[in-house]
Amino acid sequence: MQVSEALNSRFTCRAFLPTPVPQATVEAILAGAARTASGGNFQPWWVWALAGEELAALEQIVAGKIAKGQLIDGDFEYLIYPPDKEPYASRRFRNGEAMYQAIGVARDDGPGRMAQYGRNFRFFGAPVGLFLAIDRTMLQGQWADLGMYLQSVMLLAREHGLHTAAIEGWSLFHRTAREFLAMPDELMLFCGLALGHADLDAPVNRVRAERAPLSEFATLRGFQAAAVPTPHLVAAG
Repeated sequence: MQVSEALNSRFTCRAFLPTPVPQATVEAILAGAARTASGGNFQPWWVWALAGEELAALEQIVAGKIAKGQLIDGDFEYLIYPPDKEPYASRRFRNGEAMYQAIGVARDDGPGRMAQYGRNFRFFGAPVGLFLAIDRTMLQGQWADLGMYLQSVMLLAREHGLHTAAIEGWSLFHRTAREFLAMPDELMLFCGLALGHADLDAPVNRVRAERAPLSEFATLRGFQAAAVPTPHLVAAG
């Protein structure tokens, strides 16, 4: 699979099949993604991969907290979104509306929206849940490196016929996850990542987030116009 094919076929998968993913496949994806570039070769990513009973146990702990009305571990590990600003706020709004429309949940359907919120912490039914963390002393550049590693994992997953969903919402339950994973205090939980085989029959998986055209976000300067071929002139004889 070419990189362009992996990019074009990737989407945020919100419904997975229970088909197991072999440990060897997960190891190959995580190790392959380590070829990601990083400033100073810091390689600032830390990863935990859970499956089977281990994954189910953590999911059950968080589900119990949500059932009691607890939607966060008391404080934010970091702020996921900045204050509303265009064009970003509108993009997020349209994406959310498309997702809820696909699953038939109206804007005023509080229980339905809460149920969908809870699915984040069940990894949308994926058989593998990854947790990515970064050292708290790292700066913006290393956060960018972590994001590139995450993207590499997503693309390599496509090469293996798998799909993913990055779930920053797991940072809301960072204390629960950190305790369960025995994550060192100096590390900050960035996100979870669902990994598995997509349920392509699920309506929610037919949602494709819009992308802004190149002209909206890119400025190109200094390029020469394409040369126009000069017609070949043949002397009359």
